[in-house]
Amino acid sequence: MPPSVGSFAILIGTLAVLFNFSLHKIDEGYVGVYYRGGALLKETSNPGYHMMFPFLTTHRSVQVTLQSDEVKNVPCGTAGGVMLYFDRIEVVNILSPSSVYEIVKNYTADYDRTLVYNKIHHELNQFCSVHTLQEVYIDLFDQIDENLKKALQADLNDLAPGLHIHGVRVTKPKIPESIRKNYELVEAEKTKLLIAREYQKVVEKDAETERKKAVIEAEKEAQVAKINFEQKVMEKESVKTMSIIEDEIVTNRHKSRADADYYSLERQAKANELLLTKEYLELKRYESITANTKLYFGANIPTLFMGDQQPSSGSLPVVTEKAAN
Repeated sequence: MPPSVGSFAILIGTLAVLFNFSLHKIDEGYVGVYYRGGALLKETSNPGYHMMFPFLTTHRSVQVTLQSDEVKNVPCGTAGGVMLYFDRIEVVNILSPSSVYEIVKNYTADYDRTLVYNKIHHELNQFCSVHTLQEVYIDLFDQIDENLKKALQADLNDLAPGLHIHGVRVTKPKIPESIRKNYELVEAEKTKLLIAREYQKVVEKDAETERKKAVIEAEKEAQVAKINFEQKVMEKESVKTMSIIEDEIVTNRHKSRADADYYSLERQAKANELLLTKEYLELKRYESITANTKLYFGANIPTLFMGDQQPSSGSLPVVTEKAAN
């Protein structure tokens, strides 16, 4: 091979190697940071293909989307001296792209090791050291994740603005086997007590229900009895009213009849008073005499039929004889 052709091939190979080490890719959701001679450059890059000086410059991809860091087997000593172990603690966080350079500069590209992992150990031990086993394991366990989140975010606001904690999830800690059994026994007794209390509530509720039913039944019977009594009273009142009305009708009928009789008699009396005059009575006397006596006229009347008195002069003797019935 001529010397010119070999040199050209070596040049092409060298350029290919340099191009291979110069071209790099930044994935979506990441920001690229660059080091030259171990010094962090201010230049950052967005997702895509980029070029850099080969061998002199290196790059790291820093995630700027939501990520979850897991801290495992974290020891924690309580105020009573009992050692607990949290099997896993998850910290969900996100880094702002505009804060990548400052945070990497201050805490390196593995910033989560310093700002998350180490802080979790510190804050969790701070919490356990001032609380008893009962509080950490049972009473205040539901508050541990929220307390860790607040403590981490408070420190990050001062040390690393731009890194935000979205949530902390803490698993139940491991405790010594003997203590765990005691807790299981206590929980079993609490469960029995709770069941007994709930059963007592059920019994009381049933008794209360029965009492209310009895009261309701008694009230219903009392209301029915009252309604029946009022109905009977109304019936009696109706009968009494009808009797009074009938008595009034009979009384008014008798009164009307008496008034009619009185009026008739009164009118008859007035009629008799008007009718029985002296002339009318004289007329009736003569009618009676005429109907019951015989008159004889003449001078020679038998002595048997003569009266004691002699007729007056100038008049005819009159002899009366009662007619036979």
